[in-house]
Amino acid sequence: MASGVGVKDEVIRVFNDMMVRKSSSQEEVKKRKKAVLFCLSEDMKNIIVEEGKQILVGDIGDTVKDPYSAFVKLLPPSDCRYALYDATYETTESKKEDLVFIFWAPEGAPLKSKMIYASSKDALRNKFSSIKHKWEVNGMEDIKDIGCLAEKLGGNVVSVEGNPL
Repeated sequence: MASGVGVKDEVIRVFNDMMVRKSSSQEEVKKRKKAVLFCLSEDMKNIIVEEGKQILVGDIGDTVKDPYSAFVKLLPPSDCRYALYDATYETTESKKEDLVFIFWAPEGAPLKSKMIYASSKDALRNKFSSIKHKWEVNGMEDIKDIGCLAEKLGGNVVSVEGNPL
């Protein structure tokens, strides 16, 4: 915690809920988060779950047609955020689901915000120890296309979120 910023328990709970894919009822699956944003609290002392900035699995196909595009639209154009995205993809070998940790620091974000978020991201990543995919993004060009996500997921990806590449 080089910046002295803490991570609220709710953030850890959200991560654990997204990470564990135990057999659940259909209703429980619908309430699972597909994507969620985290931000700094107003006093800049804690990383918290950003209110109203999430996509639930149950929203897909109903109010959300393309979960990845909907996720990208949640990102603020001129401030930093952390995010978890639950990617469903297929490689030439198998179907997979992995969480992707994203550090969003757009070019237009205030310098102070970039510095605090950058120096605090390790506190969060250390709590998210089992995540394989970590992605630092500095602009919409780097994240807007699902092909960018496919690149981060590794070689041999043939489809993401059911969409062939």
